[in-house]
Amino acid sequence: MDRAVELQNKLEAKQKGIGKGKYGRVLKMARKPTNEEYKKTSMITGIGILLIGGLGFLIYFLVTEITPWIARTLGLVK
Repeated sequence: MDRAVELQNKLEAKQKGIGKGKYGRVLKMARKPTNEEYKKTSMITGIGILLIGGLGFLIYFLVTEITPWIARTLGLVK
């Protein structure tokens, strides 16, 4: 019984400490984004994904198509 009471007291002490440590200030300032903020964030994220995907495709295309063509043109590969 004493262990249960001690455990309960420890849990309650930790719960009271939430919001007062390193992250407490951030948690107090946090809020739900507005629809406009959510749309802008989603759009920027989508554009970033498309740019990175396009860059990856460009590198893939260069390696698989352009590089062998250059090698054949220069006579390095038959």
